[in-house]
Amino acid sequence: MKNKALLFLILCSITISCSRKPEKQEATEEMDKTAAMDAKPMHNTQVASEWMSLMQPDSFDGWHIYQNESGEKGGWSVENGVFVFDSGKATGEGDKSLMTDKEYTDFVFYVEWKVSEGANSGIMWGVKEDAKFSNPYITGPEIQIIDPNVYKNKPDQILYDAGALYDLKAPEKMIVKPAGEWNSYEITINHKTNEGKVSINGENVLSFPLAGQEWEAMVAKSKFKDWEGFGDFATGKICLQDHPGVISFRNIKIKTL
Repeated sequence: MKNKALLFLILCSITISCSRKPEKQEATEEMDKTAAMDAKPMHNTQVASEWMSLMQPDSFDGWHIYQNESGEKGGWSVENGVFVFDSGKATGEGDKSLMTDKEYTDFVFYVEWKVSEGANSGIMWGVKEDAKFSNPYITGPEIQIIDPNVYKNKPDQILYDAGALYDLKAPEKMIVKPAGEWNSYEITINHKTNEGKVSINGENVLSFPLAGQEWEAMVAKSKFKDWEGFGDFATGKICLQDHPGVISFRNIKIKTL
């Protein structure tokens, strides 16, 4: 009887010992789990940002008129989240384009726009605000905005029509809505991949290089060929161009790349 009891105690001891992991082993397994979690790729918000609005409902915070240190230039108004330039109400001398306060390098820029009949404007990037540059377009390449009825898809004017990289490359197709109706542009500028892209109303219509031989060849055939500083700045401000007519902008936002 005593031997049976002793055997039972020995078997219980062996079972408990086998089911219990050594503390050192438990600690090692916990460290392995932590290391595995650390090794998993984490979402990095610095790699690609989310969309950020560049507009306030009734304010030009974050924007200013080109070289307007004296505050004499005017012509812009904002109401209910819409920026409007009316050349008939413009004041002061010199260029009155609207500029971002910040500079950008690689980004996707989204804007909705409409123009009055016969009006035009443009979106520029890489603009340097320096006293030696009298206008934003001296340094900043432009995606054209214009009433599509102005050129009516004339082949010899396609480099100046809506959606064109102005005087450099024409859009693949014309899908801009008439004057008085809202259109959208999504403009991608990515110097890391040396690629610019434009979509109009959700359709891709244009791609182009930002530097290199192909870019230089386009510039050499344009009116910009002898312009000091044109397209030279990877980092610069974004510009909404002043031009004759009434031009409206809304839902302006940006996503850095």
